[in-house]
Amino acid sequence: QVQLVESGGGWVQAGGSLRLSCTASGTKFYIDAMGWHRQAPGKQRELIAAISTDGNTKYGDSVKGRFTISRDNSKQTIYLQMDNLKSEDTAVYYCTQYRSSWYHPSALDNWGQGTQVTVSS
Repeated sequence: QVQLVESGGGWVQAGGSLRLSCTASGTKFYIDAMGWHRQAPGKQRELIAAISTDGNTKYGDSVKGRFTISRDNSKQTIYLQMDNLKSEDTAVYYCTQYRSSWYHPSALDNWGQGTQVTVSS
C-alpha cells in the first residue's frame, strides 16, 4: 500500500518562503513520477508541479518562477520549494504519485493527506 506523508506546511507572510516535503513508502519510488497539487477553499484541485523519473518538470502557470520541485530517490522524498509566496497560494497542498515514469494526468494514482499552507498578506 502506497503511503505519502507530507510535512513543512504552515503560516508565512506574503513574500516569504516555505519548503514542503513528501516521503513515499510502499512503492518503487524511482520509477514513479511525482507531483504536488493544491486545493484552495471553494476551488478545484489544481496541479502545481510535477517531476518525472528523469527529472523533467512541469509547473502550473500561477507558480512558474516561484516554486521549484525536486526529488531525492535515495530518500524516497520529493520537495516543493515555495518562494515569494502570495495570499492566493493559501491552500491545502497534496503530494501525488503517478503509476508511470511520466506525469500523465491519467496516471495519477495516490494522494497524501495534505498539508495546510496559509499566506498572510
